[in-house]
Amino acid sequence: MAQRFTEFLRARPLFQALNNAFVQEADRWLLWFPVGLGFGVAVYFLLPFEPPLIPGLVAVGLGLVGMALGRRFWEKSRWFGFLAIFSMVFTLLATGLSLAKGHSLWASAPVLAKRIGPVFVVGRVMALEPGLKGARMTLDQLVIDRLSPAATPKRVRLRLRGKWNLNLAQGDRVRIRAMMSPPPGPAAPGAFDFARLAWFRGLGGVGFAVSKPTRITVAASETDGVYGKVAKGFGHFIAGLRRHLFEKITKVLPGASGGIAAALMTGERGNIPPPAMEYMRAAGLAHLLAISGLHIGLVTGILFFSLRALLVLIPGAALNHPIKKWAAGAALLGAGAYLLLTGATVPTQRAFLMTGLVLTAVMVDRAAISMRLVAWAAVVVLAVAPDSLMGPSFQMSFAAVVALIAVYESARHPLVILRGHGGISRRIMIYGAGVLLTTLVAGMATAPFALYHFNRFASFGLIANLGAVPVTAFWIMPWAVVAYILTPFGLEHLALVPMGWGVDGVLAIARFVSTRPGASIWVSAMPPWGIASVAIGGLWLCLWRGRWRLAGPVVILVGMVSLAVYQPPDVLVAGNGKSFAVYDGSGELLFGGEKGSKFQREIWLRRSGNGERLALAKTRPKNKRGKNKRHNHQRTDTVRALKCDALGCVFQVRGREISLIYSPAAASEDCPRSDVVVSLQPLGRTKCRGPVRVIDRFDLWREGAHAIWIDEAGMVRVETVAAMRGARPWVQKPKRRTRKAPKK
Repeated sequence: MAQRFTEFLRARPLFQALNNAFVQEADRWLLWFPVGLGFGVAVYFLLPFEPPLIPGLVAVGLGLVGMALGRRFWEKSRWFGFLAIFSMVFTLLATGLSLAKGHSLWASAPVLAKRIGPVFVVGRVMALEPGLKGARMTLDQLVIDRLSPAATPKRVRLRLRGKWNLNLAQGDRVRIRAMMSPPPGPAAPGAFDFARLAWFRGLGGVGFAVSKPTRITVAASETDGVYGKVAKGFGHFIAGLRRHLFEKITKVLPGASGGIAAALMTGERGNIPPPAMEYMRAAGLAHLLAISGLHIGLVTGILFFSLRALLVLIPGAALNHPIKKWAAGAALLGAGAYLLLTGATVPTQRAFLMTGLVLTAVMVDRAAISMRLVAWAAVVVLAVAPDSLMGPSFQMSFAAVVALIAVYESARHPLVILRGHGGISRRIMIYGAGVLLTTLVAGMATAPFALYHFNRFASFGLIANLGAVPVTAFWIMPWAVVAYILTPFGLEHLALVPMGWGVDGVLAIARFVSTRPGASIWVSAMPPWGIASVAIGGLWLCLWRGRWRLAGPVVILVGMVSLAVYQPPDVLVAGNGKSFAVYDGSGELLFGGEKGSKFQREIWLRRSGNGERLALAKTRPKNKRGKNKRHNHQRTDTVRALKCDALGCVFQVRGREISLIYSPAAASEDCPRSDVVVSLQPLGRTKCRGPVRVIDRFDLWREGAHAIWIDEAGMVRVETVAAMRGARPWVQKPKRRTRKAPKK
């Protein structure tokens, strides 16, 4: 039967076409290896439960056996070929899932169970980041009052008061008094989960200091060993060098120019004033402030071409030695030094890895930039830090690189022909067209991911980048390299001053573009299936070369349509039970309850597509007579009224009435007539009969923030943070407070 079915398929034109396409694209199958690993990693993070490790490893072994059998008997039957392909896909998925699970186990560390403090904390300074509102300090090797060693986190991050004027360095052991709490979860269902990021970074608590840290003089640990002491000494040296360089830059270039220059040379963005940062974001130039592939590439390119030009001036070296390889090796060392000076963050490590592969390819006479190098870089990154797949940095950087390589692979021959004819004017025109094409392709490739993570689109980002990127590439970064060289001699100001001119120019471009009407477009949250469709369609378009790659744009379009079909929640309630927000018919959020977190409100506004607009509802008006009378606070442009008094609010959505009450005393009045009741206080034994759904303070405490939708048919749908996150290691279950027994 199977043989007859196979012969039937072989006689079909469609099967023949697919078979020919697979043969033609055989050299591109390797590029899908990191895609399979990535899907496995994504499956791990999307599961509502924590998968075990052993079954995943067994699945990897079974997949390898299936691949071996399929390859061994490929020629005897095509069914074994299908077995090999299926086993390969299965193995990649299982490998990605097992990698993510193993990394989660490796990162496992205690997390604070509840808010504590003020308590005395003793620890070693692991990182010290400057900022206008105060430095941010990360401590490890902790000893915390009222916590046992088994319950003490591996690392904590504290916000300090004042500027970075502390006489501390990395490796110092300090004592400080602080308030700390567990890493916060999502502010709304589907929002960014900082607790997950903190889990994989080893952060078991965050908070703020209430006293200035005091340095403790402690002898060097004898258990570190020679290599441990050398590594710590090198780390302390690099941290001290970064701090010294930061102080030099901010002294020569005060204000926004110094903050941006310090960000480009040390990776510290805390000294950039908020207005300047907002200008850069609104103009689509924020990527210039985060050390990424652009900066690593610029530093590497400046060093490579400068050293090669200098070696060309030496006839003996140019004629008798491979100066191109020498320049590539020196540029690789310079890129490594730049990596260390800028903090060696995960995005910078990824950019250095890709740049290192390019320079290594130059030294071994291989193609410098190819899709295979990007594929290998993705495999290494996923193996080392699989959690980075879920972050915007990984997604946007690889999306831009893959799209650029795919476009330039198709345009390589026409560009070579154009560059081979004509003089300097044509080369300048080709360069301008290349900058325009690069900016356009990179912007289009990263725009969907920017919309998904930040809900913001810079309308004039292409124009701003056309002006700012050349200034950064040909003026700012070359002077930054010169400043690195002159700093040991105390002459850094000779390079920093002209570098500041270029930074001022970029700021002027950002300010001009961001203040134009319609410079920023805010959109509501994109559902996960929408960004998944965009990613799959983009990979299909870029990794294949045949005509069937044209199916990719269709899948991308389906993902982008999700922005139009997504409906923001009608009601959002904070997990702490202190605030809520309702979405009115005019496109604004009306806030109520106690004064909630500013960061939480910004997330709610951004995910609803409101951006920076803030519509505050006066939900607790003062009544001179002391009566709890309902007040109708209805705006002229709202469709649905929000009626509030001292006990709560009433809100109507598509024929359904929602009551948001502050006190259980309002339950007797609101429960019989409401369809949904949300109580910011525990209802206790109060019976609330009649509503379709009742949510009180205990529900918010157990399940986190709630989002409520009312569809056109009047059906009520509720999503919670706890349901979206599932039972995962980084999700802390709320614990009941135990009362101390009375003393006898």
